[in-house]
Amino acid sequence: MYILGISAFYHDSAACLIKDGVIVAAAQEERFTRKKHDSSFPANAVQYCISAAGIDAAAVDHVVFYEKPFLKFERLLETYLAFAPRGFRSFCSAMPLWVKDKLFQKTTLINELSEALSTEVNWEEKMLFSEHHLSHAASAFYPSPFDSAAVLTLDGVGEWTTTSLAVGSGRDLTVIKEIHFPHSLGLLYSAFTYYTGFKVNSGEYKVMGLAPYGEPKYAGLIKDKLVSISEDGSFHLDMSYFDYCTGLTMTNGKFADLFGGPPRQSESELTQREMDLAASVQQVTEEIVLKLAKGIAKDTGEKNLCLAGGVALNCVANGILLREKVFDNIWVQPAAGDAGGALGAALAAYHIHLGNEPLRSEHRDQMHGAYLGPSFTGAEIEKALTDCGARFHTLGNDELIESVAGALADEKAVGWMQGRMEFGPRALGGRSIIADPRSPSMQKQLNLKVKYRESFRPFAPSVLSEHVADWFEHEGDSPYMLLVADVKEEKRRAMTAEEDALFGIDKLNVPRSSVPAITHVDYSARIQTVHADTNPRYHALISRFNELTGCPLVVNTSFNVRGEPIVCTPEDAFRCFMGTELDVLVVENYLLIKEEQDPALKENYEQRYELD
Repeated sequence: MYILGISAFYHDSAACLIKDGVIVAAAQEERFTRKKHDSSFPANAVQYCISAAGIDAAAVDHVVFYEKPFLKFERLLETYLAFAPRGFRSFCSAMPLWVKDKLFQKTTLINELSEALSTEVNWEEKMLFSEHHLSHAASAFYPSPFDSAAVLTLDGVGEWTTTSLAVGSGRDLTVIKEIHFPHSLGLLYSAFTYYTGFKVNSGEYKVMGLAPYGEPKYAGLIKDKLVSISEDGSFHLDMSYFDYCTGLTMTNGKFADLFGGPPRQSESELTQREMDLAASVQQVTEEIVLKLAKGIAKDTGEKNLCLAGGVALNCVANGILLREKVFDNIWVQPAAGDAGGALGAALAAYHIHLGNEPLRSEHRDQMHGAYLGPSFTGAEIEKALTDCGARFHTLGNDELIESVAGALADEKAVGWMQGRMEFGPRALGGRSIIADPRSPSMQKQLNLKVKYRESFRPFAPSVLSEHVADWFEHEGDSPYMLLVADVKEEKRRAMTAEEDALFGIDKLNVPRSSVPAITHVDYSARIQTVHADTNPRYHALISRFNELTGCPLVVNTSFNVRGEPIVCTPEDAFRCFMGTELDVLVVENYLLIKEEQDPALKENYEQRYELD
């Protein structure tokens, strides 16, 4: 039985295909269209999933959309009525779109499926609709390695729900508690994302990365004025400070007065205020998540916890949950945001609607390392690179590993494209930029010369799973880069009194460990454990780098530049390689060296990035 899951029309559209409960393929639409956070119907992702399964469209038994549009419209309408006459301008701008398109999403979905796949299939009789937070919960529980678990989902808002608690056991998944709009931890965090000058629904991770540069001096004010928090983690926002219910912005003048001025303008200089605000909202978020988890553990008696929803991508809060040992085990869906809703919708239909038991394995989840996107054959890669005008070497596996490990040891920045593309926002060694973590200058170099992004942004380590406890205060797996842990004390570098007295962004250039490129200013790192069974070539590369240097980890960041989705195809990889200061590109067994490329091509690609 084939079930196609779809998320679309808000942000991060995606498609997923499962066969008899096994995940066959999953991908976000942005990777194909090259429009970051693309919200349109995921026609390319749908076509990819069907192609990856090697089936005709008619073989699909059910198509499941990740939420219920009519319930969402009900929430929108009731919200405007509750706040009337405030928000009339916002109401007038939203209603035409809803009346024209969103109220008739079933028809839209049928028409889009017919255009993308086949007009001869009766898609209407195959169509099902899940609920937003049930899709999140299903995406967390069913692929997890647990037979039973508490399931916590937190995001901005679905139809009405912003936070839900469910209990999963076997094929059953029962929601037992919800917090409803407008009270939302995700929207509270997004309000500070907006106020500190970053883009909502994409800049939240920047706030998380900025937080260690500040002090949580506003945390008390946030809890006194903006959000009241109960002992069990349930919370209530004072909506007089926010504008997202009825306005066109996240915060209002009362919010600005509370924190001493208007929102920071995008791209303007970051000040200590933004750093302190980031630290403050991060601390409040961690407190709420921890209290919610403790309340869930007490109410359910479960020993395992599954997480999904956009807030579950807050890997700092996840790391605190793990260290506090509220649960014996924690598993986070790697595509925790709306893209993962496509997967959850398909799994909810298979297990809840159709009543099928989930598959479990003793040591692994069912996500296949999240390597669920497209891959390319040697012939396809060679043709693509040749058509681009690339100059490349074709190497055997051992020679390739030796060459790349040597380049990393020589502090070269490497674009690494191998196997299937990752599903979710993190690069996990399929579409990664990798480098030597021992270099004191590597973080700044990658941010400014390759990623073209803010210099404060931290990088993550990919570490051999068998060595993680030697380097980090962490035992066990973190295959999806969704847990933060501290660098081991013996790997740290002691700060001088002068260095310790630094504030804010001045902390950036002070090496804090023997692997400074992946050590954040608070000695933390967002860990990815690499396993030989899920990514053998990446594991072999890091193993060889370890033999050369005594360091069993590499810098790993997503293979893209700021404002662009992670690369998908060989053409995408070559364009990023030529338009940045990457030194080496590896696409499967094809090795490209920057100095050997046509200088005219380099100038052309650099100009294209400037125009973009």
